[in-house]
Parts: sequence; C-alpha cells; structure tokens
Amino acid sequence: MRTSSFLLVLVLSILHLASQPSSGTLATLRIGDSLSVDKPDDILVSKSGIFSAGFYPVGKNAYCFAIWFSHPPCSSQNCTVVWTANRDKPVNGRYSKLSLKKNGDLVLTDARHDVVWTIDTASLSWSKTPDCQLQLLDSGNLVLRGREGNVPLWQSFDYPTDVLLPEQNLTRNTTLVSSRSNGDFSSGYYKLYFDNDNVLRLLFDGPLISSVYWPDPSHVSWEVGRTTYNDSRVAVLDSLGNFTSSDDLKFLTSDFGKRTQRILKVDHDGNVRVYSRRENGKWVATWQAISESCTIHGICGPNSVCSDSPSKGRRCSCLPGYVWNNDTDWTQGCMPEFESFCNKSSKAHVDFLHLPHHDFYGYDKDYFPNTTLAACKKICADLCNCKGFQYKFQGDSGYFDCFPKLRLLNGYSSCSFIGSIYLKLPKANLSSYEIRTTEVIPLPCPPEIQEVVLQRTYLKSRVSSTLEILLIFASVLGGAEIVVVFLTWSFLIRTDPNRRGGHVKGYQLAARGFRRFTYAELKKATRNFSNEIGRGSGGIVYKGVLPDHGEVAVKRLNEVNQGEEEFLAEVRTIGNLNHMNLIVMWGYCAEGKHWLLVYEFMDHGSLAENLSSDQLDWTKRYEIALGSARGLAYLHEECLEWVLHCDVKPHNILLDSNYQPKVADFGLSKILKREGLKNSSFSRIRGTRGYMAPEWVYNMPITSKVDVYSYGIVVLELVTGRSPTGGLANAEGGDENESRRLTSWVRERKRTGAPMETWIKEILDPRLTGEYDMRKIEVLVAVALQCVEEDREARPPMSQVVEMLLRHESEDM
Repeated sequence: MRTSSFLLVLVLSILHLASQPSSGTLATLRIGDSLSVDKPDDILVSKSGIFSAGFYPVGKNAYCFAIWFSHPPCSSQNCTVVWTANRDKPVNGRYSKLSLKKNGDLVLTDARHDVVWTIDTASLSWSKTPDCQLQLLDSGNLVLRGREGNVPLWQSFDYPTDVLLPEQNLTRNTTLVSSRSNGDFSSGYYKLYFDNDNVLRLLFDGPLISSVYWPDPSHVSWEVGRTTYNDSRVAVLDSLGNFTSSDDLKFLTSDFGKRTQRILKVDHDGNVRVYSRRENGKWVATWQAISESCTIHGICGPNSVCSDSPSKGRRCSCLPGYVWNNDTDWTQGCMPEFESFCNKSSKAHVDFLHLPHHDFYGYDKDYFPNTTLAACKKICADLCNCKGFQYKFQGDSGYFDCFPKLRLLNGYSSCSFIGSIYLKLPKANLSSYEIRTTEVIPLPCPPEIQEVVLQRTYLKSRVSSTLEILLIFASVLGGAEIVVVFLTWSFLIRTDPNRRGGHVKGYQLAARGFRRFTYAELKKATRNFSNEIGRGSGGIVYKGVLPDHGEVAVKRLNEVNQGEEEFLAEVRTIGNLNHMNLIVMWGYCAEGKHWLLVYEFMDHGSLAENLSSDQLDWTKRYEIALGSARGLAYLHEECLEWVLHCDVKPHNILLDSNYQPKVADFGLSKILKREGLKNSSFSRIRGTRGYMAPEWVYNMPITSKVDVYSYGIVVLELVTGRSPTGGLANAEGGDENESRRLTSWVRERKRTGAPMETWIKEILDPRLTGEYDMRKIEVLVAVALQCVEEDREARPPMSQVVEMLLRHESEDM
C-alpha cells in the first residue's frame, strides 16, 4: 500500500512538473517553445543585454508582450517600453503564453486560450517545412527568421507603436501612434505618418474630428522647408542623433555625436521628441518638433483656449460667454451661455469682444483680404452661424485680412501670435463677459498607475469545471448586457435635442445630433415622399421638415450592396466628418427594405442646376472650384479614414444660401483605412460618363486620383459652360473639333499660340457677363488640365490643387 501511494505521488509530481512552463532567459525562441506570463524570468534577451522581450505589466492583472530597455537594469513597471504586440488588448496574468508553433506561426494566447495576436507564416514566402526561430537583436528589433536566416519573415521594426529606434525606418507603410497617457499604453489620438503628398505630418485623430497640425497647416510645404517631390517616403534617426527624411526634414539632436541610447517618440501630449539616455540612467529630451505646446490640436475641446506659462504649465479655459460641458473632462470643451443666433426666436443684437493674441485653427467660412474691421464685423454679424472672426495684419501686404469662423476649435493664446479673435456675443450683456482667468483649469495628470483589470477567475482544474465555466460565462454576459444598456441610454440622452435644451444648427448639430431616424418619422417629414428635389442612380432625394432640424434633404436609396452592420459603420463615419465644404449628414434610417440618409438642405440646389443661370458670376465660379477642392482634399487626406467619392460631378456639388459649395453624395462609394488605399478594389465601375477617369475603363487600381480627374472635368465645365456628356455642338468653326471631348477641345484652343486673352475668350462660357480675371481663368484651366492627365501619377493630389489655387489667388492681390 505504501509502495502504491509513493508511486502515485511520484507520477503526479512528474506530471505536474511536465505541465509547468520552462523558465529562464532565452537568446532564441525555437519551434515548439513558448514564453509564459506565469514565469517573470521567461524573457528573450538581446546578445548584449540592452533589450528584453517578454510579458510586461500594464495594470492590475494585465500584461502586454513588449520590448523594453533592460540595460541599465530597471524595475518592473519602470522600464522604457519601445514596442508592444497587443497594446489595445492586454492579456491575463495567468496562463497567457507566446508560442512558436510547429507550423511556424507565432501566437499570443490569453488565459482561456483565445488568440489575442498572431503572425501567420502561411502567408509568408518561406519553405513548407518550417524551421523558424524568434530572436531579439541588439538594435531592439524582434525578428522571426526562416531556415535561410538572412531575410526576416517578420520583424517588429515594420510594425512600430509609438517609438522609433535608431536605424529603424519610418516608411509609407508605418505609422507611429501615441499612447493614451503616461500610464496607459493603449493607442492614443496622435499620429506621425507620411501623407500621400510625401510629407511627414502629425495628425490629431480625435473621437469626432481629425486635423493635421504639423508642419504648420497655414503654410504650404515648401514654406516650412519640406518637399513633395520625392515619393520614397522614408525617415530614419541614426545612433549619433542625426534625423533625415525624404521630404527634406533634417535635424540634429542637441547632443549630436554622442554615442548613447536614443529613441524618437510620439508622446501622449501630441509632440514628437527625441530622448537620449544620460549617465545617471535618466532620459532627457534633446529635440522636439513643436516649441509652443498649445498649437497642438485637440487639447482643450470646442470653444475653449489653451495657454502655456513656465510657472503654471499648459492649461485650458472657456471663452467668455461659454461654460464647461463637463468640468471634469476638458476635452469636451465649452457650451454657450446664450441662445443661438440661428434660432428663429432669437432677437439678440450682436457685438464683438476683442481677444488679442488668440487663434483658432480652421473652419473659416471664407477669406476676405484687405478688409476693414467694421466690414469684417458686418460679415460675421450677418451670418447666424458665425462664432467670431480672426483679424490679422499681413506684414508683406500691409493690410488686414478677415477670417469668419464657423467653429472655434484648437484655440490657443500666445503673445508670439500676431493676430486677434473677435468673439461674437449678445450685445445686451457684452460688458458682463470677461476673460476668466479664475476659471482656468490645468490639464489633468494621469493617475500614477492606469489599472487595466481583467477577469480574475482562473481554471484551477481542467476536470469537472463545467459549472464554473457556466457561472463565469453568465457573469460576463450579464455584465455585457448592463454595459450595452448603459451605453444605449447615454447615447439617447446625448442625441435627444429636447434634453440638451434648444435647437442648434450647423456644425454643433452635426456633431451632436447625428442619430438614427425611424421610417415613420421621415415619411411624415417628407409628406409621404411627395416633394422630389433630385434623383440619381443611387436614389431619389426629397425635401422634408423635421421638428428639431428644420428643412432637410432625405435621400431614399435604391439599393445597398452591403450588410446592415457595414452600412451603419460607414454612415456613422460620414456623420462624424466636419468640413465647411462637405454636406452635413444628420442621420439615417435602416428599417427592413427602407434605407435613407438625412442631410442638411441646400437652398440653391446643385451646381448642375445653376450652371445655366445668370447667378453664377466669375467670382462665384472661382469660389466653387476652390471650395470643392478643399472638401475633396479633406476627404482624401485629413480624416482618419480616407473617403473616395467616385462620382464627382456638378450634380453632387450643392450650393448654400451664399452659393458656397458643399460636396455631397460621398462616402458610401468607398471608405478606406489609410494603409489600404493603394490596394483598393471595386466590384463594379462607379461614376458618371464623361467624368470618369481612365482607370475605370482599363481596370486599373482605383486611388484618390479618380476624384482628381473628375474634379478637373468639373472645373473645365465651370469655365466653359460645356458639359462633357453633351458634346461640343455649339463650338464654332464646324470642323473636327465638334466631335472631340471637352478636354481635347480646351487643349487645342490653348495650344494655338494665340495670346491668352484670345484663347480664353474662345473657351469662356458665353453666359458669363461682367468683369472676370484673365489670370485666374488661366490658372484654373492649367490646374484642370493637369488634373485630367491620362497618367494618374501626373495628376496632383487635391491638397496640392488647393495650394496652387490659393497661391495664385494671393499673388494677384
């Protein structure tokens, strides 16, 4: 009996030891090996010991597989992490593993064997009989090698998080994304990436809006020392502190030449810095991209101002006349204490409060050069949705420019800024509004430890645990239901205008009022879809009136070639886009076979309807060309997800009460993540005959250049008044030019060698009366012809189109 008991204990002990993960530092992880979170010493170490890779604690019972500096030695939770595999999905502190499978796949699993992160080697080019190994190099690069060992099958350098190490390339396919805070490694709101014009930029990608803020967006690229004429898109920091980029951005760190540990990091505050390790082990910033921290976008929220001082640091305050939406969360910004000037019941007379050295980036209604202060005040006062205006002296021209603002975002005050904001407020109690220095609040510091608490019930036995699993499943399901109910309740309260007090039109309404309508609501609003105001291949548009939105345009879609989940994801993305030259989507309806979109109503209809009228003088036509280019540039380059329009034409450019253009009918054609743009594919040809780029016909890859081509055709139509689909029957001469396309006809007229005045008069729309600017027409035609080049690589991006139009506009003043 004793012998049997001894043998049983011995067998159980052997089985227990066999089930335990191997521990100890490793130089290489080979096929069949794994690293376990249960063993703190289960780590990969580079040859010189500078870097380590393993499970790194990011909160209570939460771990990420990460790479960190291990020399000089550091304590747990106090090391400098340079890369994480699962930054947005931490794993449990028990039973989680990183394993190199027999088929060569590298797999990170959680306590319940869920795959959290993986490298699928089946899609990589290597031998069918795997012989892989995972190795951490002294450069900090984690490399998965195949049998040959020369070319990595996969490497962490190709998938950075928020840090760039020396000799690690930042390329067109990689993006640095900041962390959420000092103690939170999850993805934040700031990104460093190469834009599609080949310039290295910083982007604020917030929950509602996104905008580029570095290099200074108020300057064209060459004014800040960058070039767009190199498409290699690569940047690198060397070990001595020299940074070089293909867009001509170059700098040396303050300790250049010293051999020490370095990192380039996109910090959670939105700045890019290079840090160098001192002898005492501390990191010191030796270069930073932005000296004035308040010029970084997304700091303080709408209607608030960022200020920075050596003694108090970076702080936020509401504008006079505004109060915090949430005094514990400054990112939500401030709301007005007064009634909206756009309310029909509003009788308030307006005046303006002068705020010197203040600026708010973007959202200009228009640009009025050489304007008096009184004239600028009148322009803003006459626009109900104007929040104020920037009034800035231009030293090179010697006069003041006026910029009316529709939104007050990214505000900051600095004595170095030469310019003023005039804030629009009710005149009756203007004297009661002051700059509230007493209400300035500091930016909240993150807690010392950002805890990420995961499920803490572990499987202690693999036998007879069915009841335990069912209890855990029921608890998780119940908790998920509570969260869903709470989020749904919060969403309904946020989007219910009756709970928010008042009806605010314009951009505020677009940002806060986007919601799902019922079919019954829209049927009633449109009087059973009786007032048709437009139609196209996608559906019919009806005019309607909603109690909380006023006049709206309701588009009834003919068909939606996608599932409801994908449709809802896309319309919500479109609903969050905010730009003065894009139509505002206020909501949608998806009930059974009924698919509808709700847009703001445009008083003057489409550009197509107005081209034959005498209302579009030369000035309006030029503004329509410029505004449309701005809207398309935003879709292509400034929002988080790139939106290809795929059907740019006069019917999809709408005009508001002031004949300002708004690009419409975009988004549902194609929404793409930034990294997926170059590999886009379409199941069918999209667009309208006469405006379609050659790529559609020749089955070439579809990129944003198809929109550039269509835009060029629209501009030619604006100038000539001739439709590309209607032929040239009215062209004079009666020769073979009558059968040529619009572009060929314009090129022929331009190539005759005749003086500019002669060929412009030949192509100019005969309905244009009054004065017009020959030089601007020449610029428009030149830009349009460049946009309609057969070779898509010869077409400029829309941002460059905007730059060219603005540059020539300023040269003429």
